Amino acid sequence: MKRLTPADCFDPDGERFGIPTYPWRYAPDGMATRRQLRIRGLRPGGQDIAAQVLRPRRRREPLTAYLYRIDLARPVRPMTPGRWRAHEAMMRARRRCPECGADAGYVIPPTLGTCVTCAYPEEQRAIE
Repeated sequence: MKRLTPADCFDPDGERFGIPTYPWRYAPDGMATRRQLRIRGLRPGGQDIAAQVLRPRRRREPLTAYLYRIDLARPVRPMTPGRWRAHEAMMRARRRCPECGADAGYVIPPTLGTCVTCAYPEEQRAIE
């Protein structure tokens, strides 16, 4: 794979990459990433990706960030009491250990699948 330079990432007509492409930090005014929209209290609102920015890296494929038009973005939907209840129930389920059934007090890592106490019982006995 040929290594990209910042100059290779400048394709405002979209001939090379299929969509308008800009080097990292050179996005045109009026466009923003999802995170930048969220900071402004907006969301893409169903619009298609308008452009992308690429950041070349050594030995790996470039980092890509998709851009959306700010003028087509819509306001973020507010959290209703029902959504808060659903969110709290989801987080409660992620904290509950399937092995011992206790609330771990933290989100159980998917790599372990159980709370740390159940995942490493030998170390816990050594501490006591």
